[in-house]
Amino acid sequence: MKIATIIARVLLGLMFVVFGLNIFLHFIPMPPQEPSLATDFSTALMLSGYMYVVGALQVMGGLMVLVGRYVALGLTLLGPVIVNILLFHIFLAPAGLPMAVVVGALALFLLYSYRANFAGLVKR
Repeated sequence: MKIATIIARVLLGLMFVVFGLNIFLHFIPMPPQEPSLATDFSTALMLSGYMYVVGALQVMGGLMVLVGRYVALGLTLLGPVIVNILLFHIFLAPAGLPMAVVVGALALFLLYSYRANFAGLVKR
């Protein structure tokens, strides 16, 4: 279980650090987009500057999860981002849904692995 937790932590952390940094540095080229609601939504996020906040949360949360310090805080920062990724792919871009489900599953596994850190939230 400990090895699986480390693997999940590294995978999830690396994904969010890399894709979060890509929002700022643009080192992964974007393919041309066809006009759609998903493109309009993404364009609005980028033009408003909102995506930079999301990118900062991804980098900070991803680093916390990747390094293994403050994993619970990192998961808390990444939680809303993961929910939005899932909802984006469910409603606007279903082609990316399998990867979004993998990200969600990794996060749920880590939430379960670090459930002791979240016990105060559900304590009666």
